[in-house]
Amino acid sequence: MGIQIILAVALGGAFGAVGRFLISTAVQKLFGAGFAYGTLSVNILGSFIIGFLYLYFEQSVAPIQKAILVTGMLGALTTFSTFSLETILMLQEGLIIKALINIFLNVLLSLSATVMGMGLFQRIYGV
Repeated sequence: MGIQIILAVALGGAFGAVGRFLISTAVQKLFGAGFAYGTLSVNILGSFIIGFLYLYFEQSVAPIQKAILVTGMLGALTTFSTFSLETILMLQEGLIIKALINIFLNVLLSLSATVMGMGLFQRIYGV
């Protein structure tokens, strides 16, 4: 593993982290603090993008592109660690139904978004 790959991951991570902050903050302000909407939105968006990029990278890609976009940017953009903490906190507060809805929505919608990202790639590139 060379320094170029490490720097590519760091650069992508910076963009992903800033993107996560901006998107989740905006969505949370838009929908309010009653639910973890910001985290849900970046998880869905990141899952959609990775579904698209997965097929793109199967065609041809330089390792540096994959390091920047998938490992760095999407690794920092998606927030399953935050999702996990928020769910545990809901459970600790006795908000069992809200925690279960959070789990269900994050998993189901993120998986669905990944499939849709793959579908978009196939539609665009006829693969």
